[in-house]
Amino acid sequence: MDDKRRKRLRFRCHHCGMHENDILFGRLADRHLAAMDDGQLTRLEALLEQNDVDLFNWITGTAPVPADFDHDVMGLLQDINKEL
Repeated sequence: MDDKRRKRLRFRCHHCGMHENDILFGRLADRHLAAMDDGQLTRLEALLEQNDVDLFNWITGTAPVPADFDHDVMGLLQDINKEL
């Protein structure tokens, strides 16, 4: 089941909807998905359910990250954004 979950998440990360998020989440999946624990996978799934524009603004620092989404997975996304 874990492989199915990771496979589904990899696809979702590369096909978020907004091209900019596809890049950010795609890089996250390529770099970190294999090593993520169940909690991180759950946090990633919750992020992927959010509005694309909100996600982009949170990741890029244009808007504050709500407390519920200010966690390690968001930190990884923000680090990836800083590299671009």
